Amino acid sequence: MSASSTQRVEPLLQSQWDYLRIEHHDVLFSSYLPACGAFLTHVALCAPFLLLDVLAGVSPRVHAWRISSGPPPSLSRWSACLRRIAVRYLTAVLPVTALLQTLRGPAGLPEHAPTCWRLFTEVLACLLLFDTLFFAWHFCMHRVPWLYCNIHQEHHRHHIPFALQAQDASAPELLSLLLLALVSAWLVDCHPLSEALFHLLNTWLAVEDHSGYSLPWGLHKLLPLLGGAPHHHGHHARNNGNYAPYFTHWDRLFGTYSGD
Repeated sequence: MSASSTQRVEPLLQSQWDYLRIEHHDVLFSSYLPACGAFLTHVALCAPFLLLDVLAGVSPRVHAWRISSGPPPSLSRWSACLRRIAVRYLTAVLPVTALLQTLRGPAGLPEHAPTCWRLFTEVLACLLLFDTLFFAWHFCMHRVPWLYCNIHQEHHRHHIPFALQAQDASAPELLSLLLLALVSAWLVDCHPLSEALFHLLNTWLAVEDHSGYSLPWGLHKLLPLLGGAPHHHGHHARNNGNYAPYFTHWDRLFGTYSGD
C-alpha cells in the first residue's frame, strides 16, 4: 500500500476508533460483550446462507453450488439448531465469559488506532495462531475417546453441515473455542481494533466452512492455502482428517489431510 493511500485510510481508522472509544466506552468494557457479540455476529453472518438454503430448494443453479447432492436443511432444522445454540450461550457461555471479564478487570484503551499494516499483520497472526491451536485441540478431541464422547461428539450430529451448525456444539466445546480465540489475540498482543476484526473474520470463516456450499467466489478458490467448505465438509462426512479449521498446511505436514 502506498504512503498516500495509507494517509487516506488511517485517519478513517482513527476516527472510527475515537468514536468507539469515547461514545461506546461502557459497551467495550461490558462483561457481556464477548458472549453477546459472538452469538449475534454468528447469527448475522449465517443469514445469507439461510437465504441460499431456501433458494437451493427451488433453484437448480443455487443447488449446483451445494457440495452434497442432497436437499438443503429445512427451516425446522435451522430453528432447532438456533434454539440449542441460544440455550448454551445463555446457560454456559454468557455467565462464564462474564465472570472471566469481571475477574480480568478493566484495561486501558490505547488512544491511537493501529496503522493499516499493523491491523493486517495482527489479524493474520491471530488467524494463523488460532488455526494452529484449533488443529491441536481438534486432533486431540478425535483421538482421545473421552474427549470425543463428552465434548466433541455433539458437533458431529450433522454429517452434512450447514452454516448455523458451526456453533452447534457442547457447552464445553463452545467455551474452549472462544478461549482459544481470546488466547490467540492475547498472545499476539493485539490492538482492540485488530482483535475485533480477527473475531469477525474468525466467525465468518467458521460459518463459510460449515455452509455446505462451494461458491464461485469462495475464499478457498481465491486463496489456495485455505481449505474452505469442501475441506471441512470432508471432515464431517468421514469423521476424521482435515482437522485444521481454515488452512491446510498442518494437515499436510502431519499426514491428516484427506482432500475434499
